[in-house]
Amino acid sequence: MKATRTVQKILANYEGENPGVKANLCRMLMQGKLSGTGKMIILPVDQGFEHGPARSFAPNPDGYDPHYHYKLAIDAGLNAYAAPLGMIEAGADTFAGQIPTILKVNSANSLMSDTAGKNQAITASVDDALRLGCSAIGFTIYPGSDCALSMFEEISAMREEAAAKGVATVIWSYPRGEAISKDGETAIDIAAYAAQIAALLGAHVIKIKLSTDHLEHPEARKVYEAQGIDIASQAARVRHCMQASFNGRRIVVFSGGAKKGENSVYDDARAIRDGGGNGSIIGRNSFQRPRDEALAMLGKLVDIYKGRA
Repeated sequence: MKATRTVQKILANYEGENPGVKANLCRMLMQGKLSGTGKMIILPVDQGFEHGPARSFAPNPDGYDPHYHYKLAIDAGLNAYAAPLGMIEAGADTFAGQIPTILKVNSANSLMSDTAGKNQAITASVDDALRLGCSAIGFTIYPGSDCALSMFEEISAMREEAAAKGVATVIWSYPRGEAISKDGETAIDIAAYAAQIAALLGAHVIKIKLSTDHLEHPEARKVYEAQGIDIASQAARVRHCMQASFNGRRIVVFSGGAKKGENSVYDDARAIRDGGGNGSIIGRNSFQRPRDEALAMLGKLVDIYKGRA
């Protein structure tokens, strides 16, 4: 499949990468209903590890089956499917080559105590990704956590290994921990900082949350106010996060968060589109709905990213 000029332009931004990494980025960008547009919708299903099975799958019991998520991502025409090792393994043979996969190589869980610190355990390897035919590894970092420096060192080493073997890296950059408040987790100054950190760590694809207009750090507030940085609308905040991601030279997708009404999901997608973001990585808002509803919603999101809705 020939890459479109839009995709070729995106790949040209990754000047330090080898053909293997670029081929895997191209594979994701040229997959599904958004093929060639430079936009992406990714299905992430790591919530069973993060939140537990009932909280994740009881609203739509079909989701207990790993094959369900492969089929949903394929039938919806998404760009990629991301999950921890066990879920990828559970369908890797049946669905081999049908959709690019992202192996989530670290995970947290809800059973840890509040005193344990915000951290994740490494649960898979780059060689697992190669064995399973994955296009990328996915790794979460927690800027703001007392464990953040160790997480940065872990992904730095894994990213180096993955790139050497032609595998791309997706970094989930989720601010949380001892250094920031709950409101600060989605503050615009923190969100942009999180995007910048992921880019500086060498992420090929950056995953962050949509932000609010809250400014967490007093020193950052002074700069935002003095420079008149526009953070009034969600689209403006997306645009600012793209600036923080090497002025749009890195692919950035925004998470959907907890399940919410369809209109809110669509409004978020329009803000991402209008702000120059590359797309959505949307889990619970899709797989917790009945299959027909999920497919209809994902189809509407495709139309939004194509400028049709």
